[in-house]
Amino acid sequence: MFHRRASRASVVATGLIALAVLGLTGCDSGTDDAGSAPGGGPSVIAPGEPGGPNRTLSAEEAAERRVEDDSPNSADVSYTRMMIEHHSQALEMTGLVADRAESTKIVKLAERIAASQKPEIAMMEGWLTKHGKSRKAGGHDRGHDHATMPGMATPAQLKNLRAAEGKAFDQLFLTLMITHHEGAVTMATDVKAQGNNIQIEEMADDVVAQQTSEITRMRSLL
Repeated sequence: MFHRRASRASVVATGLIALAVLGLTGCDSGTDDAGSAPGGGPSVIAPGEPGGPNRTLSAEEAAERRVEDDSPNSADVSYTRMMIEHHSQALEMTGLVADRAESTKIVKLAERIAASQKPEIAMMEGWLTKHGKSRKAGGHDRGHDHATMPGMATPAQLKNLRAAEGKAFDQLFLTLMITHHEGAVTMATDVKAQGNNIQIEEMADDVVAQQTSEITRMRSLL
């Protein structure tokens, strides 16, 4: 489901390849002082820590350094927890459609939303488990309720949706779901800027692409 794209790791790899070329050029000069590293093979000049000296790495060491440290930070974890709740409300809303909607196009739209967001919830829950995080935050981090997440329908709005039928339901469902999707896009955009984990970044890219497309489709049905 999630499409790989050029990531920060590939940028690191590109830089190291360029440095490897410089190392090979040094070898061609005929000197052994700066063109090789322990273990043989072309050397790579890797930048050191800020203010520190550069390091000469073997080809094997350089390959290992191509994998970027993408350890999850608090923004990644918070996004995942909130998006699980966000998706869960979308499933609650789509679950009302079959018995209340008049438009078959809206029924099919709701089916597509549910079909994509159910596995995404499972994926995000698996990601939290993999990184030793619970689905819900505890203590002082328990501030992400429905009211703090962009696009979430209020209890009163959900009550009105449950009570509506036919064209009135269709109109309210589209209005609430467009706002809901826009909130998800906002959250995904934020984590792309603040997070550190590549998998979460790719999940966020998928959310932006898919839900932006669905927003366009829903607006055409209003």
